[in-house]
Amino acid sequence: MQHDGMQLNTDQGTAQESAEKSITMPLGIVIRRVPGVTRWARHIWKAVAVLPGAQKASWKELRRDGEAVEFHAATVPLELFRTDTEAYLHGLSAKTPSIYVVMRESDNADPLEIVLATASPYEAQDYADTGEELVEKVPMPEGLVAWIRDYINLHHEDEVFIKRRRNKARVDLKEDGIGDARIRQTADVYRAPSSKGRTLKEQVH
Repeated sequence: MQHDGMQLNTDQGTAQESAEKSITMPLGIVIRRVPGVTRWARHIWKAVAVLPGAQKASWKELRRDGEAVEFHAATVPLELFRTDTEAYLHGLSAKTPSIYVVMRESDNADPLEIVLATASPYEAQDYADTGEELVEKVPMPEGLVAWIRDYINLHHEDEVFIKRRRNKARVDLKEDGIGDARIRQTADVYRAPSSKGRTLKEQVH
């Protein structure tokens, strides 16, 4: 009986997940700070890791190695949509599947504002094209790869290719009494039968 109950709960969970348009996982973003190489930039900031299922944080120091410091900068929702499985599949097929972290300059005391994290290379490219945000690739942990792959397997459907039939109507044919379809006419389309080859006298009679 206990086994049957567990099976029922699993089925209900799968049905509920299948019905929802998206799923979400909290994702911690780890940013590394290293000294800058010019006098105009004191530090260089770079996204280096993600923490699936992380709690909320705001620039919490994780580790320090000399002048290099890593921070749990923020936790943002990683959301997967059923309509974007093609993009996720493309991302997982890369040599190194990655999460794309979108950042911008902060208006407050924080070094950077973490805008979002996405598993879609297409969405990441849209942000990169604006030139207003910084987009960086961070390798996915194996558990995150498996989570996204399971979602793709559940929802992905290959697009059906439909061959369009060309209009084979010919415009080089002309019936007697009907004008050429390719030539704009100022009068009615239907005309008197062709009189080519007949003399004026023959036409009268």
